[in-house]
Amino acid sequence: MAEDAKPLLIKRYASRRLYNTETSDYVTLEDIAAFIRAGREVQIVDLKSGDDLTRQYLLQIVAEHESRGESVLPVDVLTDLVRSYTTNAQSVVPQFLAASFEMLREGQSKMMENWAHFPNPMASMPGFEALQRQQQAFLKTMMGGWVGASGPEDEAEEGGDRAKDREDLAAIKTQLAELQAKLSKL
Repeated sequence: MAEDAKPLLIKRYASRRLYNTETSDYVTLEDIAAFIRAGREVQIVDLKSGDDLTRQYLLQIVAEHESRGESVLPVDVLTDLVRSYTTNAQSVVPQFLAASFEMLREGQSKMMENWAHFPNPMASMPGFEALQRQQQAFLKTMMGGWVGASGPEDEAEEGGDRAKDREDLAAIKTQLAELQAKLSKL
């Protein structure tokens, strides 16, 4: 875990190829995005000049995802970002965004902790543990791309096994309906 605390160093060669210094191999932007989704911090530096290029490459990753239709940022947010670069006054947008994402990460972490340890009187009901496991899997799937959240554990799920996700969601809905019916009888 101590190794994960320091950023993964990626060096950019003059050929613009990216080199992972830990594994001694070349990586792509998608590889870097996967490291980040897994919770790893990265630092990308130019081999020759030593300049930190991390921001440039992170923006490129976001731009590529947005161009493929994986829209995360609404147009009004993008517009506000552009405006923040053109205003003369010191913009509060970067600090606001950083604080917002930090709150989101903390909230996700607390929610997952509480979900796992929350004492629940319904826990003694038959089938409750299975429902809880399915709900946790659903939450992990839904939050898979968010930093600090536990995402799908293998590449098949990460690639978006949509049929399995739909089946899991249908099973969750069925069990939730059954639980609600049992509760209404009580």
